[in-house]
Amino acid sequence: MYHIPILLLTFLLPITITAETVLGIYILSRHGDRSSKSTPPTNLTTLGYSQVFTSGSYFRSRYISSSASSPILGISHDVVNYKQIAASAPLDTVLMPSAQGFLQGLYPPVGTQLGVQLLRNKTEVQTPLDGYQLIPIQTVTTGTASEDSAWLQGAGNCANAITSSNEYLSTPEYQDLLNSTGDFYKSLAPVVNATFSEDFLSYKNAYAIYDLINVATIHNASIPSSSLLTPSTISQLSSLANTHELSLAYNNSDPIRAIAGSTLAAQVVQALNTTLSAPSHAPKINIQFGAYGSFQSFFGLANLTSLPAVLSTDNLTDGTDFTAIPDYASTLTFELITNASVTDFPSPSDISVRFLFHNGTTSNSSTPVAYPLFGQPLLELPWNDFVKGMNAFAVGDQSDWRRGAGAVGGGAEGRAEESGGG
Repeated sequence: MYHIPILLLTFLLPITITAETVLGIYILSRHGDRSSKSTPPTNLTTLGYSQVFTSGSYFRSRYISSSASSPILGISHDVVNYKQIAASAPLDTVLMPSAQGFLQGLYPPVGTQLGVQLLRNKTEVQTPLDGYQLIPIQTVTTGTASEDSAWLQGAGNCANAITSSNEYLSTPEYQDLLNSTGDFYKSLAPVVNATFSEDFLSYKNAYAIYDLINVATIHNASIPSSSLLTPSTISQLSSLANTHELSLAYNNSDPIRAIAGSTLAAQVVQALNTTLSAPSHAPKINIQFGAYGSFQSFFGLANLTSLPAVLSTDNLTDGTDFTAIPDYASTLTFELITNASVTDFPSPSDISVRFLFHNGTTSNSSTPVAYPLFGQPLLELPWNDFVKGMNAFAVGDQSDWRRGAGAVGGGAEGRAEESGGG
C-alpha cells in the first residue's frame, strides 16, 4: 500500500485562506473530454463540455461570486467587466469550445433583471438566452488543430523542440521500452485493428494507442475483444503513454524540449506583473486553454516532477502525479495574494504567489491543492522569489524564442498560449 509522506500532507490538504486578499489569478486549463485523435476531426464531447463548465463554476464560487471563498479584489461579481478578464485559446473544435464552456460557468447568464438595457426612447431590450454573457476569447494560431495531431510537438512552431523530442527516439531508454513492450502492443491488435495496422502497434505510438482505447472505454457501447482490456492492461497502457509523452515534453539536460513550459512561465509572469503595475485597468483574471504538453513541460521545468505521486484513495487528493498526463479539464492556477492592508494596492514586497493544481474536473467536492514550486518547500513564494524562479527558464521575448526555438513557418512569437500537444 502506498503511504503519503507526512511532510507531503502539509501541502495536500485543502487550502483554508484567512486574512489574505487575492489580487489576481492566472489559470491554464486543459480541454474537456473529446473524441479520439485517431478519428479526426476531433470534437469536444457533451461530457467534456460538462467538465469544463463544472470547473468554471467552481472557479466562480472561489474567486468571483458575491459569496466567493477567496474573492478577487475589486472583481465584478455578476456582470462581466471586460477589462478584468483575458481569455485565449487556439481555434479548433476542442480547445475553443472548452474555453467557451468554462467561461459560461465562470460568468453565467445574469437573468432578466440584470440582462436588460434601457434605450434613449425608454425601450427595454432583454439580453438573449436569459442574460447570456458574451466573453471575448483571443484566438491564437499556433496550436490550431493540435487535437487532430497525436504528435506532441506537431502543432508547434519550434523546430529545435521538435528535433529535441525526436532525439528521445534514439535513446537507450526508448529502445529498451520499444523492445520490451513489443509483444504487449501486438497483443492488442484485435482491439484496435479497425483503426491501426499491426505495424503501428508499438511503443513508438504509445499515446495514440492509449488515446483510442481510453476514449473507447468512456464512450463505446461495445469494444472488439474487450476481454483483453483488463485493469492491468489499461494501467500499463496509461503508464507507457505517460512515460512516452513526458519524455517528449521535457528533458533535464535539453531545456528547449520544454519550450511550451518556458513560454507558459513567461506568460504567467508577464500577466501577473501587469496586474500589479496597472491594477485599475489590467485583467485580474487571465485564462489560457491548452493541451497537456504545456502542463508536462512546465511540471518538469518547475521541478514538480520530483514530488511523489499520490494515489486517490479518498476525497483528500485527486490522484495527482506530475509525471503523468493531466486528465481532461485539469487546471493549474497561480494566485497573486497579499496579507497587507488593501486600502492602497500593496507593494511587491507585500505580495506572494501560490501555485495550485487539480487533476481533472474541479468542483466544490474536489478542489485545487497547493504545491511548492522549484524544489523549495514554501507554498507561498514572495513575488520577487517567484519571478526569479520562473525567469530561470522562462522564454517570453520574441528574439529569445527565435534564437532558442528555431521557429518554423514564420510569425511565431514567444507566447505561452501558442504551444501544441493534445
